[in-house]
Amino acid sequence: MPESKTSLSNRDGEPAMEQLARDPSSRKRFLSAVGGAGAVTAFAGLLAACGGNDDDESGQAGDAASEGDTSGAATGGAAATRQPNPDPKAGTDDLQILNYALSLEYLENAFYASVLESDLFTGSDLEMLMGFAQNEREHLDTILATVEKLGGEPVAEPKTTFPLESPTSVLTLAATLENGGAAAYLGQANRIRDKEVLAAALSIHTVEARHAAGLNALIGLPPEPEGSFAVPAPMEEVLASAQQFIVTP
Repeated sequence: MPESKTSLSNRDGEPAMEQLARDPSSRKRFLSAVGGAGAVTAFAGLLAACGGNDDDESGQAGDAASEGDTSGAATGGAAATRQPNPDPKAGTDDLQILNYALSLEYLENAFYASVLESDLFTGSDLEMLMGFAQNEREHLDTILATVEKLGGEPVAEPKTTFPLESPTSVLTLAATLENGGAAAYLGQANRIRDKEVLAAALSIHTVEARHAAGLNALIGLPPEPEGSFAVPAPMEEVLASAQQFIVTP
Protein backbone atom coordinates (compact mmCIF):
# COMPACT_ATOMS: atom_id res chain seq x y z
CA MET A 1 0.00 0.00 0.00
CA PRO A 2 1.19 3.57 -0.54
CA GLU A 3 3.51 5.27 1.90
CA SER A 4 1.65 7.43 4.39
CA LYS A 5 3.17 10.06 6.65
CA THR A 6 -0.14 10.43 8.45
CA SER A 7 -0.60 6.69 8.99
CA LEU A 8 -3.99 6.25 10.66
CA SER A 9 -4.42 9.84 11.82
CA ASN A 10 -8.11 9.73 10.95
CA ARG A 11 -8.72 6.24 12.35
CA ASP A 12 -11.23 7.45 14.92
CA GLY A 13 -12.73 10.19 12.74
CA GLU A 14 -14.95 10.41 9.70
CA PRO A 15 -14.76 7.51 7.19
CA ALA A 16 -12.65 8.40 4.17
CA MET A 17 -15.49 7.59 1.76
CA GLU A 18 -17.67 10.22 3.42
CA GLN A 19 -14.88 12.81 3.31
CA LEU A 20 -14.35 12.19 -0.39
CA ALA A 21 -18.06 12.13 -1.21
CA ARG A 22 -18.62 15.65 0.17
CA ASP A 23 -15.29 17.24 -0.81
CA PRO A 24 -14.83 17.57 -4.61
CA SER A 25 -11.27 18.90 -4.45
CA SER A 26 -10.12 16.14 -2.10
CA ARG A 27 -11.90 13.55 -4.23
CA LYS A 28 -10.22 14.83 -7.40
CA ARG A 29 -6.75 14.57 -5.81
CA PHE A 30 -7.58 11.12 -4.48
CA LEU A 31 -8.72 9.79 -7.86
CA SER A 32 -5.68 11.27 -9.59
CA ALA A 33 -3.39 9.57 -7.07
CA VAL A 34 -4.99 6.13 -7.46
CA GLY A 35 -5.11 5.96 -11.21
CA GLY A 36 -7.26 8.13 -13.43
CA ALA A 37 -10.33 6.96 -15.36
CA GLY A 38 -10.28 3.38 -14.08
CA ALA A 39 -10.10 4.61 -10.51
CA VAL A 40 -13.02 6.99 -11.13
CA THR A 41 -15.18 4.08 -12.28
CA ALA A 42 -14.13 1.86 -9.38
CA PHE A 43 -14.65 4.62 -6.83
CA ALA A 44 -18.07 5.40 -8.31
CA GLY A 45 -19.05 1.75 -7.90
CA LEU A 46 -17.81 1.66 -4.33
CA LEU A 47 -19.63 4.86 -3.42
CA ALA A 48 -22.82 3.73 -5.13
CA ALA A 49 -22.92 0.26 -3.61
CA CYS A 50 -22.15 1.62 -0.15
CA GLY A 51 -25.16 3.92 -0.40
CA GLY A 52 -23.32 7.24 -0.71
CA ASN A 53 -23.81 10.15 1.64
CA ASP A 54 -27.52 10.78 2.22
CA ASP A 55 -26.90 14.31 3.50
CA ASP A 56 -25.42 15.73 0.32
CA GLU A 57 -26.76 13.72 -2.58
CA SER A 58 -28.53 16.80 -3.95
CA GLY A 59 -26.14 18.72 -6.17
CA GLN A 60 -23.46 16.04 -5.92
CA ALA A 61 -23.98 14.74 -9.44
CA GLY A 62 -23.57 18.21 -10.91
CA ASP A 63 -20.38 18.92 -9.00
CA ALA A 64 -18.92 15.55 -9.93
CA ALA A 65 -19.82 15.82 -13.59
CA SER A 66 -18.21 19.25 -13.82
CA GLU A 67 -14.93 17.68 -12.67
CA GLY A 68 -15.16 14.66 -14.94
CA ASP A 69 -15.86 12.58 -11.82
CA THR A 70 -18.80 10.16 -12.09
CA SER A 71 -19.00 9.19 -8.42
CA GLY A 72 -21.75 11.65 -7.55
CA ALA A 73 -23.95 10.59 -10.47
CA ALA A 74 -23.53 6.94 -9.61
CA THR A 75 -24.41 7.62 -6.01
CA GLY A 76 -27.61 9.35 -7.03
CA GLY A 77 -28.60 6.38 -9.17
CA ALA A 78 -27.88 3.84 -6.46
CA ALA A 79 -29.33 5.67 -3.49
CA ALA A 80 -32.84 4.38 -4.03
CA THR A 81 -31.75 0.75 -4.36
CA ARG A 82 -28.96 0.38 -1.79
CA GLN A 83 -29.18 0.67 1.96
CA PRO A 84 -26.11 1.72 3.98
CA ASN A 85 -23.63 -1.07 4.60
CA PRO A 86 -25.18 -3.44 7.18
CA ASP A 87 -21.84 -4.57 8.61
CA PRO A 88 -22.41 -4.99 12.38
CA LYS A 89 -18.78 -4.21 13.19
CA ALA A 90 -19.40 -0.46 13.21
CA GLY A 91 -16.39 0.29 15.42
CA THR A 92 -13.84 -1.58 13.31
CA ASP A 93 -10.65 0.46 12.84
CA ASP A 94 -8.28 0.43 9.89
CA LEU A 95 -5.83 -2.06 11.37
CA GLN A 96 -8.64 -4.50 12.08
CA ILE A 97 -9.91 -4.07 8.53
CA LEU A 98 -6.42 -4.68 7.17
CA ASN A 99 -6.11 -7.87 9.23
CA TYR A 100 -9.52 -8.95 7.97
CA ALA A 101 -8.29 -8.40 4.40
CA LEU A 102 -5.12 -10.31 5.28
CA SER A 103 -7.21 -13.28 6.44
CA LEU A 104 -9.00 -13.34 3.09
CA GLU A 105 -5.76 -13.06 1.15
CA TYR A 106 -4.28 -15.97 3.12
CA LEU A 107 -7.30 -18.00 2.05
CA GLU A 108 -7.07 -17.06 -1.62
CA ASN A 109 -3.32 -17.63 -1.71
CA ALA A 110 -3.67 -21.07 -0.18
CA PHE A 111 -6.46 -21.90 -2.61
CA TYR A 112 -4.49 -20.96 -5.72
CA ALA A 113 -1.38 -22.74 -4.44
CA SER A 114 -3.45 -25.91 -4.01
CA VAL A 115 -5.01 -25.51 -7.46
CA LEU A 116 -1.65 -25.09 -9.17
CA GLU A 117 -0.33 -28.18 -7.39
CA SER A 118 -3.36 -30.25 -8.42
CA ASP A 119 -2.41 -30.60 -12.12
CA LEU A 120 -6.08 -30.25 -13.06
CA PHE A 121 -5.42 -27.45 -15.55
CA THR A 122 -3.40 -26.89 -18.70
CA GLY A 123 -3.20 -24.29 -21.44
CA SER A 124 -4.94 -20.93 -21.18
CA ASP A 125 -6.88 -21.85 -18.02
CA LEU A 126 -3.64 -22.70 -16.24
CA GLU A 127 -2.04 -19.45 -17.41
CA MET A 128 -5.03 -17.48 -16.12
CA LEU A 129 -4.92 -19.19 -12.73
CA MET A 130 -1.18 -18.63 -12.45
CA GLY A 131 -1.74 -14.94 -13.11
CA PHE A 132 -4.46 -14.78 -10.47
CA ALA A 133 -2.18 -16.55 -8.00
CA GLN A 134 0.55 -13.96 -8.59
CA ASN A 135 -1.92 -11.10 -8.07
CA GLU A 136 -3.07 -12.59 -4.78
CA ARG A 137 0.49 -13.10 -3.55
CA GLU A 138 1.18 -9.44 -4.20
CA HIS A 139 -2.01 -8.44 -2.40
CA LEU A 140 -1.01 -10.55 0.60
CA ASP A 141 2.55 -9.21 0.74
CA THR A 142 1.32 -5.61 0.50
CA ILE A 143 -1.32 -5.94 3.20
CA LEU A 144 1.05 -7.81 5.49
CA ALA A 145 3.69 -5.11 5.10
CA THR A 146 1.14 -2.37 5.73
CA VAL A 147 -0.14 -3.95 8.95
CA GLU A 148 3.44 -4.18 10.21
CA LYS A 149 4.30 -0.65 9.07
CA LEU A 150 1.35 0.74 11.00
CA GLY A 151 2.50 -1.02 14.16
CA GLY A 152 -0.11 -3.76 14.12
CA GLU A 153 0.31 -7.48 14.67
CA PRO A 154 -0.60 -9.49 11.56
CA VAL A 155 -3.25 -12.13 12.08
CA ALA A 156 -1.87 -15.68 11.97
CA GLU A 157 -2.16 -17.65 8.75
CA PRO A 158 -4.63 -20.53 9.17
CA LYS A 159 -4.29 -24.08 7.92
CA THR A 160 -6.70 -24.62 5.04
CA THR A 161 -8.22 -27.34 2.90
CA PHE A 162 -10.18 -27.11 -0.35
CA PRO A 163 -12.26 -29.61 -2.35
CA LEU A 164 -10.41 -29.95 -5.67
CA GLU A 165 -12.45 -32.62 -7.43
CA SER A 166 -12.62 -31.49 -11.06
CA PRO A 167 -11.72 -28.49 -13.23
CA THR A 168 -15.36 -27.37 -13.32
CA SER A 169 -15.86 -27.56 -9.56
CA VAL A 170 -12.55 -25.77 -8.97
CA LEU A 171 -13.43 -22.91 -11.33
CA THR A 172 -16.81 -22.62 -9.62
CA LEU A 173 -15.14 -22.42 -6.22
CA ALA A 174 -12.62 -19.90 -7.56
CA ALA A 175 -15.48 -17.73 -8.80
CA THR A 176 -17.16 -17.99 -5.41
CA LEU A 177 -14.00 -16.91 -3.61
CA GLU A 178 -13.25 -14.03 -5.98
CA ASN A 179 -16.82 -12.73 -5.98
CA GLY A 180 -16.74 -13.00 -2.18
CA GLY A 181 -13.41 -11.18 -2.01
CA ALA A 182 -14.69 -8.29 -4.11
CA ALA A 183 -17.83 -8.05 -1.97
CA ALA A 184 -15.75 -8.20 1.21
CA TYR A 185 -13.54 -5.25 0.21
CA LEU A 186 -16.62 -3.35 -0.87
CA GLY A 187 -18.24 -4.08 2.48
CA GLN A 188 -15.47 -2.24 4.34
CA ALA A 189 -14.99 0.69 1.96
CA ASN A 190 -17.20 3.07 3.92
CA ARG A 191 -15.53 2.11 7.22
CA ILE A 192 -11.92 2.91 6.29
CA ARG A 193 -10.66 6.17 7.83
CA ASP A 194 -7.31 6.63 6.12
CA LYS A 195 -7.46 7.71 2.46
CA GLU A 196 -4.30 5.83 1.49
CA VAL A 197 -5.63 2.61 2.99
CA LEU A 198 -8.86 3.24 1.08
CA ALA A 199 -6.90 3.79 -2.15
CA ALA A 200 -5.14 0.45 -1.75
CA ALA A 201 -8.39 -1.32 -0.86
CA LEU A 202 -10.04 0.20 -3.96
CA SER A 203 -7.18 -1.06 -6.15
CA ILE A 204 -7.38 -4.58 -4.73
CA HIS A 205 -11.19 -4.62 -4.93
CA THR A 206 -10.97 -3.78 -8.63
CA VAL A 207 -8.60 -6.69 -9.34
CA GLU A 208 -10.73 -9.11 -7.31
CA ALA A 209 -13.77 -8.03 -9.32
CA ARG A 210 -11.91 -8.56 -12.60
CA HIS A 211 -10.86 -12.03 -11.48
CA ALA A 212 -14.47 -12.76 -10.58
CA ALA A 213 -15.78 -11.52 -13.94
CA GLY A 214 -13.33 -13.71 -15.86
CA LEU A 215 -14.21 -16.79 -13.81
CA ASN A 216 -17.93 -16.06 -14.04
CA ALA A 217 -17.64 -16.08 -17.83
CA LEU A 218 -15.91 -19.48 -17.78
CA ILE A 219 -18.67 -21.11 -15.71
CA GLY A 220 -21.57 -19.45 -17.51
CA LEU A 221 -22.48 -16.68 -15.06
CA PRO A 222 -22.92 -13.02 -16.03
CA PRO A 223 -19.89 -10.81 -15.27
CA GLU A 224 -22.07 -8.67 -13.00
CA PRO A 225 -24.26 -11.23 -11.16
CA GLU A 226 -25.90 -8.62 -8.90
CA GLY A 227 -26.78 -6.26 -11.75
CA SER A 228 -25.69 -2.66 -12.16
CA PHE A 229 -24.48 -2.19 -8.56
CA ALA A 230 -22.33 -4.64 -6.63
CA VAL A 231 -23.59 -5.81 -3.25
CA PRO A 232 -21.22 -5.38 -0.26
CA ALA A 233 -20.77 -8.31 2.11
CA PRO A 234 -20.60 -7.81 5.91
CA MET A 235 -17.45 -8.93 7.68
CA GLU A 236 -19.16 -11.47 9.92
CA GLU A 237 -20.89 -13.10 6.95
CA VAL A 238 -17.64 -13.42 5.00
CA LEU A 239 -15.69 -14.80 7.95
CA ALA A 240 -18.42 -17.34 8.68
CA SER A 241 -18.34 -18.53 5.05
CA ALA A 242 -14.54 -18.81 5.12
CA GLN A 243 -14.66 -21.18 8.09
CA GLN A 244 -15.59 -24.10 5.82
CA PHE A 245 -12.07 -24.01 4.36
CA ILE A 246 -10.16 -23.59 7.64
CA VAL A 247 -8.83 -26.60 9.51
CA THR A 248 -9.27 -26.17 13.23
CA PRO A 249 -6.77 -27.79 15.63
